[in-house]
Amino acid sequence: MTIVPQSEIFEAARKAHFAVTLHEAADFDGMRRAGRLAAEVLDLLVPLVKPGVTTEALDKVAYDYVVAHGATPACLGYRGYRHTVCTSINHVVCHGIPGDKPLRDGDIVNIDVTVILDGWHGDTSRMYPVGDVKRKAERLVEITYDAMMRGIAAVKPGNTTGDIGHAIQSFAEGQENCAVVRDFCGHGLGKVFHALPNIVHYGKPGHGIALKPGMFFTVEPMINLGGYGVKVLNDGWTAVTRDRSLSAQFEHSVGVTETGVEIFTLSPKGLHKPPYL
Repeated sequence: MTIVPQSEIFEAARKAHFAVTLHEAADFDGMRRAGRLAAEVLDLLVPLVKPGVTTEALDKVAYDYVVAHGATPACLGYRGYRHTVCTSINHVVCHGIPGDKPLRDGDIVNIDVTVILDGWHGDTSRMYPVGDVKRKAERLVEITYDAMMRGIAAVKPGNTTGDIGHAIQSFAEGQENCAVVRDFCGHGLGKVFHALPNIVHYGKPGHGIALKPGMFFTVEPMINLGGYGVKVLNDGWTAVTRDRSLSAQFEHSVGVTETGVEIFTLSPKGLHKPPYL
């Protein structure tokens, strides 16, 4: 789940950027277990995302799987949120609320899940095509995945959060009619859901916080096929593109190692991006 850069967490990071938890080697094991479980949830949903299925039905499947494996859905009850996953369809950028409206052929939907296992948070999201989708939607999904992976490739000791953002923005906005959302960002995590550092998905090389071994955070760019403007609906959660353009997002939880990066939320089945064969 993303956070708003202008939130109290962002202000804390701006004023006290040194206050970032550096985790021990043993903590990586906890994040691996939590990340794997979160990825398993998204794997489980792959054959279920199809025309006619409701997102509330997908949410129920996710909830049952999480609790059956001794974990807790982190989003359930978080700031009043009532579901296990967020389901963001077409022009919904993030934090879409599961409901009883069936998915339609041609939709694209992001499913975002966070689990708490033995106190550790695993946070991840993927895009799912619903039936036959148009080429422009496929292209947006491909660009968004590639942008995330370019951002993750910039994660290593000595680089900065600005290097991550620059890698994402320079690639994504180099594609025709694509824009990186500015209103939400990735975040630190571990024993807490949202922590420092904030990972803004645009920026300048060398700017921001220096990356150090033991930092845990999410990389989760949202890319719009149009302008980058978004607005939050009256439900207080659902963020949509202002110009009604399509939006896509992928997310991984990662840890900075001594030499680079470890992705905690890789699919155990290799279902990293569509088409999920």
